[in-house]
Amino acid sequence: MLNLFLIGIILANVLISIKGFNDQLFFRKYQFHVGSIRAGEQIRMITSGFLHADEIHLAFNMLTLYFFAPIVFGMLGNFSFLLIYMASLIFGSLLTMVFHGNEYSYSAVGASGAVTGIIYSAILLAPGIEIYGFIPGYIFGFIYLLASIYGMKAKRDNIGHTAHFGGAIGGYAITLIKDPALFQNSTSTVVLLAIPIVILFVMAKTGRL
Repeated sequence: MLNLFLIGIILANVLISIKGFNDQLFFRKYQFHVGSIRAGEQIRMITSGFLHADEIHLAFNMLTLYFFAPIVFGMLGNFSFLLIYMASLIFGSLLTMVFHGNEYSYSAVGASGAVTGIIYSAILLAPGIEIYGFIPGYIFGFIYLLASIYGMKAKRDNIGHTAHFGGAIGGYAITLIKDPALFQNSTSTVVLLAIPIVILFVMAKTGRL
């Protein structure tokens, strides 16, 4: 039986994204846009997480969520699942403002921050999970964020790559707070998943982003 929280999140993403695909005024009104957020439209920091650049972007995020979410709500419960999802979305938007807050024309959309938080949480909780039947979960998470670094540097699309990291931090931190035994029981996974986050901040500190 599918989880009602998961169904609700997927439906919200699908319906809002489809509305955005067919209504550019709606899309522009609710996408992440630094200038508008700094002018007082902070709601965009949440609404942008339910819009997507195109159908492929939407499908990829929702399929990824569908595969990883059951681990999180199965091991931590529905409330923690929803908390991690929404907190990761917000963390992603906040980190985007940290990196791009002075770029008034910067815009982005996507549930990537929230989904990345769920990915990180699931991998911490079940490091033995295999993606697509053969990729170890912790390797997938590591590569996923390294690819996000590339996307941040390339700046070739309207996808919120920076939000991936904020989401990862949110999912990583909240899961470890909820289950601190992971520090002892899954030490190698905890350390490995921290590496891309550290790389990001080192690159930011040295001006390489």
